[in-house]
Amino acid sequence: MGMRLADRADAGRRLAARLHELRGLDVVVLALPRGGVPVGFEVARALGAPLDVLVVRKLGAPFQPELAMGAIGEGGVRVLDDELVRVAGVRPDELEAIEQREREELERRALRYRRDRPRISLEGHVALVVDDGIATGSTARAACRVARVMGASRIVLAAPVAPRSTARALSRDADQVVLLETSEDFVAVGRFYDDFGSASEEEVEALLSRAAEHVAARDAAPAKPID
Repeated sequence: MGMRLADRADAGRRLAARLHELRGLDVVVLALPRGGVPVGFEVARALGAPLDVLVVRKLGAPFQPELAMGAIGEGGVRVLDDELVRVAGVRPDELEAIEQREREELERRALRYRRDRPRISLEGHVALVVDDGIATGSTARAACRVARVMGASRIVLAAPVAPRSTARALSRDADQVVLLETSEDFVAVGRFYDDFGSASEEEVEALLSRAAEHVAARDAAPAKPID
């Protein structure tokens, strides 16, 4: 085992140091809830960028829920693996029922995390998708596809750790992949952390509120005079 991370905040600060070239660009940090939010909070603070959640739900095949036929995001966004849907013989009504169930859960989570704040538009922005670690990569790749459909001009996927085999596949959906460490003998994301306790929904809500306050305070500050 190589790198050790104290906790998700430590991971975020280390990741931010690797992403410094994005500072000053039109970046929106999109954290994958829940574990990605404490990481994304530190990244957004270091880059002076807004933070939002990217709530994504995978559409699992009826006979094998772990097999993702596609994914959905907010605003009615849906990305599908048409070939897999065809080969699996999933009927349109089955697909619609699965999507309806997942969309209800997606909307419940998005509403809880954001409270009354609107979703940040990605149109023309760099979407910096952040998680606390990547295992299979299926959720991260789905998130990148959703962000692309939402109008992001460029997708950067960033996480502290990932298996080496997964890391190669991530570049199919992200324009740039930033990882602090990849491992050949990857077992689980939590093995790289000293503290990998579950991030609660309350913690996610609090961090998103704090991030929004930081941006509002910065935007309200008077511009410095030019000498």
